[in-house]
Amino acid sequence: MKAVLILCGALLASLSVPAQPTLDECRELARRHYPEIRQYDLIRRTEAYDLANASRAYLPQVSFSAQVVWQSAVPEFPDALTGMLSARDVSIPGMHKDQYKAMLEVNQVLWDGGRAAAEKQMAKAESAERQQAAEVDLYALEGRVDDLYFGILLLDEQIARMRLTVDLLRSNLDKIRACFRNGVAMAADVDAVEAELLAANQQTAEYEARRENYRRMLALFIGEELDDRPLVRPAVVAESSAAGIGLGIPGVASDCRSCGIPGCGENRTDESERPEKAWFDARIDLLSAQERQLKSATRPRFGLFAQGYYGYPGLDFFRSMISPDWTWNALVGVRMSWNFGGYYTRKNSLNKLRAAKEQIEVKRDIFLFNNRLECVEENGEIARLRRALADDDRIVALRRSVREAAESKLRNGVIDTDDLLRKITDENLAVMARSAREIELLKKIYELKHTLNR
Repeated sequence: MKAVLILCGALLASLSVPAQPTLDECRELARRHYPEIRQYDLIRRTEAYDLANASRAYLPQVSFSAQVVWQSAVPEFPDALTGMLSARDVSIPGMHKDQYKAMLEVNQVLWDGGRAAAEKQMAKAESAERQQAAEVDLYALEGRVDDLYFGILLLDEQIARMRLTVDLLRSNLDKIRACFRNGVAMAADVDAVEAELLAANQQTAEYEARRENYRRMLALFIGEELDDRPLVRPAVVAESSAAGIGLGIPGVASDCRSCGIPGCGENRTDESERPEKAWFDARIDLLSAQERQLKSATRPRFGLFAQGYYGYPGLDFFRSMISPDWTWNALVGVRMSWNFGGYYTRKNSLNKLRAAKEQIEVKRDIFLFNNRLECVEENGEIARLRRALADDDRIVALRRSVREAAESKLRNGVIDTDDLLRKITDENLAVMARSAREIELLKKIYELKHTLNR
């Protein structure tokens, strides 16, 4: 029973401890917390409104109007006819110059020249372009999160190493003090080691302050406190796939036949999957939608119409000449409208849109070219860092052996404080250089993955 209670307590304790944040989790949290993420919902709502409006283009259009007019002249009978009618005691006063009308009109579009369909495509293209633009900004945000994340990992390594150095200096300080009490060492030897220990503590405090600042900045990006949770170091990619990370990333040995960059080795069929590419495509699609909308504006429109009005005069003018009474009237028919004014600027407007497309294609080619250059540079840095790390392991081992030999001399009563401190410093610098290079290699690998979005 006691074992069960202990197991349950350990399980509850493990559940209450917050999980250590990983790089992917920080990226996702930053995307969710960044204010621009709200753009997606606004863009979708705007698209829905535009599509709904375009879908209503074929609904019947109803309008009501009323008018009161006075005319300077109205239809009249010829004087000869009026005289003849008067001789027969027939009075025709004629049409009044003041006229009144209350009219209801209904229009039904039969074909609008493709304008409604073009507006729908335009709404979708605008929405896609805005979403891709937001995605580009959010992808750049991931790069900023990566910089902070790896910066914290590097400072963690430096702080851990400095604490080991502090422990080492404190241990040697105790030994020097023991030698001083036995009359083997001088006070200057104790002071030198103690000064080095204080400097190491000071440098550790500086690293800790910088790390705390980085952690606060990362917390602002992800929208939650990190507290004292350590960051999880991302997995290191195997050396066999370092040049390409197993993703078709350009190598470092061959020349690229497609782009002509020495050492690229990349084919056009295996380019990066950066969101900027989709953004360029969306911008071109938007221009194509504008082109279709421009063409639809120069086509004729066909529709049905029905008018009904109550007023004076009516459609029967003869009756209106005899009687001023208001009457009901109706008209039904088919209407065609064709605005030729759009043809004046149609050609220039289309050429302008095509030139804009070509500009976007040029910008896309520039982006892809620079992207391939970044891949080549980052692959070269990864190869250099891997070679340097192989040498670092040997350098650290030799520095540690030299420092241990100096400490052995101290234990045997041979006091050379300056030589011992120099050996400790050399080993510390070698270990810190190796740690920094290892984090830098990891950062470069993930920068390369970020460059290609793979």
